[in-house]
Amino acid sequence: MGTRRRNEIKFGHWEEMPGGGRRYWCDVLGRNGWTARYVKEVDSEENTLRFCQEIYDENGKMVEIHEKFPVDKGHRKG
Repeated sequence: MGTRRRNEIKFGHWEEMPGGGRRYWCDVLGRNGWTARYVKEVDSEENTLRFCQEIYDENGKMVEIHEKFPVDKGHRKG
């Protein structure tokens, strides 16, 4: 199975990006009504360009982001 198909299965959602890349994401609901969105951005060859975790409150407002790749920048308030 190719990497593109694996990403489609793992993340479930994606959008096409300029230049043939994609932005994949999946949402995980938390116990307190907040949502963690895992985002993976890839180039046209499916090489990972960026991976991060976005945290949204119960109203859908992004309140925090944790960039993990290419450099782990830790948590930042949104």
